[in-house]
Amino acid sequence: MVDIGVVIAQYNESVTTEMAATARDAATDRGARIIEEVPVPGVYDSPLAADRLARRDSVDAVAVVGAIVTGDTAHDRVIGDATASKLTDISLNRDTPVTFGVSGPGMSGAEARERVGKGAEAIDAAIDLAQEVPAWVTLSCPRNSRIE
Repeated sequence: MVDIGVVIAQYNESVTTEMAATARDAATDRGARIIEEVPVPGVYDSPLAADRLARRDSVDAVAVVGAIVTGDTAHDRVIGDATASKLTDISLNRDTPVTFGVSGPGMSGAEARERVGKGAEAIDAAIDLAQEVPAWVTLSCPRNSRIE
């Protein structure tokens, strides 16, 4: 069984509440267990919570759920880029899958509501990675070898 930590952004809560529900349903459908849900104010705040979850031996993968909607400035793109970059770093540094179930940037609130399935997609990806990553270990290259 895969044990997952879920980070749920509260900003745009009308969307993220439904995204979290689809995440829970997906975990149940796949036989995974969500062992902790961590609410954070917004997507930008998710890397700290994801990092804390990824440090735990009991967590096989972390799924981040949130929605970024477009405003009058490029703020949504800045938030999306910064968050995606940091979550990737956490996944690599902690050697724990961290998935990005975030709708946006570049969409309206209505478009974000149409994409509540991103919560389920994040869980599915987390489960798939948690199950497949151990198999990749045997494919590692010898130390100091070059990959071209």
